[in-house]
Amino acid sequence: LMKIILLSGGSGKRLWPLSNDSRSKQFLKLLESPNGEPESMFQRVIRQIREAGLQDHITVATSLSQKDIITNQLNGFQADVVTEPSRRDTFPAIALATSYLALKKHCSREEIIVVMPCDQYTDLKYFETVSLMAQAAESDAAELITMGIKPTYASTKFGYIVPEENVSENAKQPISVTRFTEKPHRPQAETLLRQGALWNGGVFAFKLGYMIDIIQRYMTLDSFEQLYNNYTDLPKISFDYEVAERAKSVAVLLYNGAWKDLGTWNALTEELHDNKIGNVVLGHDNTNTHVINELDQPILCIGTKDLVVAANTDGILVCHKNESENIKAYADQLACRPMYEERRWGTYKVISHVCFPDRYQALTKILCIKSGCNISYQIHRHRDEIWTFIDGTGILVLDGEVKTVQRGCTIHIKKGQLHAVKAITDLQIIEVQSGDMLVEEDIERFDWEW
Repeated sequence: LMKIILLSGGSGKRLWPLSNDSRSKQFLKLLESPNGEPESMFQRVIRQIREAGLQDHITVATSLSQKDIITNQLNGFQADVVTEPSRRDTFPAIALATSYLALKKHCSREEIIVVMPCDQYTDLKYFETVSLMAQAAESDAAELITMGIKPTYASTKFGYIVPEENVSENAKQPISVTRFTEKPHRPQAETLLRQGALWNGGVFAFKLGYMIDIIQRYMTLDSFEQLYNNYTDLPKISFDYEVAERAKSVAVLLYNGAWKDLGTWNALTEELHDNKIGNVVLGHDNTNTHVINELDQPILCIGTKDLVVAANTDGILVCHKNESENIKAYADQLACRPMYEERRWGTYKVISHVCFPDRYQALTKILCIKSGCNISYQIHRHRDEIWTFIDGTGILVLDGEVKTVQRGCTIHIKKGQLHAVKAITDLQIIEVQSGDMLVEEDIERFDWEW
């Protein structure tokens, strides 16, 4: 088996309003699992790795802002989560994860590492190719083994791999790579297809020692903490540029099967099991319309064609599917804090945010804390909070005093007061914040033994 590094560093608004800087596309539970339950792209990849029997060890390389949602979506499956101290690019992220395996997990230099994205929509045949890549790396077919996707059209969105010779559709052996080409213009993409080029799927296999030697060009690796604390000494560059294009020997294995980047609403809706999710009513004469509603208020569509409608507390999107690639440019103009987040203890949803002329603000959230989980012992410097418990039971700590809380209890927490809560049963709280600065960063955390 191999050690798998899943890359989950991206964030963005291409699936706005459901995706934002804290809730990336790979975490949206819009797909359907084999048992009929909703699952995210991230959960789908984890499930497929397990079904393919490749779950020797998984390390997820991500940003600190995604750690909680990843922990939640692993659903108890054992994987290590390695967080970047600052967001950079795929080379430093992979360097961090591989040094973790070498220096924290004490893996051998001969250990086979496979790096892959966590948000590709594919089938189990894809993971058979991953196994072949690992075997090729183990047999020293090349320093670096990559996956080439059989192209279906002259895409300008993907990078290309040019092999030394045309790859037959049933090829099971790696073929040497002549060069990589980053996202080309259409005429160049058409030329690459005629040359037998493959799409770059962003999957790489190599021996652990190969990557450690590359890292040591920039620093001596005495400990994982050393690399973590000097993370900015690594160049902010992609793995493709820093490693793949500079490798002395690279070989490619063909994957000729289902493979999609569900990075736009148009692409994602093609894989949804239903054309309506949430509180939605579709009237007569709707054609090729998908509606995803995370709000409590209903959405009614009548006589629509080729539309995607998506709504949550961040906003409402009504978009022709052919225009869905242009969403990000417009969404970037909508300066707005995230209105929904998953945390290690549960979720919160902002339901109201009011700013007054004198800069005083009031923000109302609904917190859902999972049974057995707790919010850290903390204080705020810029806001007061009122907690109204509307369901469940829990244990509240306020300035060191412990009490039981349940539906109907209301607690006033003044700025500077230490507080925490632990759910005995699933707990729901309406939280009203008020003050001159209502931001998630206004938190100081302290230890508390429950």
